[in-house]
Amino acid sequence: MRTFSLASAAVAFTAVALGFGGAAGAANLFFEGDMVRGSTQDGSTGPSCVLTSQYKRLEHVVWRVRVLNEAGELVKDDGLESLVVELSDGQTFPMHYGKHPRGEQTDEFWATSWGIPADFPTGTIAYKVVATDLEGDAHEWEPFIVEPSKLAIIPGEVTFTK
Repeated sequence: MRTFSLASAAVAFTAVALGFGGAAGAANLFFEGDMVRGSTQDGSTGPSCVLTSQYKRLEHVVWRVRVLNEAGELVKDDGLESLVVELSDGQTFPMHYGKHPRGEQTDEFWATSWGIPADFPTGTIAYKVVATDLEGDAHEWEPFIVEPSKLAIIPGEVTFTK
């Protein structure tokens, strides 16, 4: 199994400061979120929106994040310049703020997804979340460095069902 060198993924994160990557004097940001299996136009490979840290090639990883300011208020799309997930191999995925899930829309948060390529190597891969505030200051957050919590690409075939 191939292991990447940056700090790696946790399945669920809760109320962690994003401010340690920002400029001196920048306001701290806090976030809560998780990493779940998503569905595709081809269907799903298992229950959607269920916490997991292990994925097979062709599955979709979905990151869901809620950002809070120092007063504990939600930071929506008009409160950040950007929020992105960066993988240790250099890929970036912009997050978008909106209502979820499709259909009943009972919640609001930031989300993005990554469809794992068929030829992506198995092993663990690190990620981090980078928020850029309206002043242009970047705030980085990286999840726990605990092996069972890392984003793991495991061998195996997937079957899509609709």
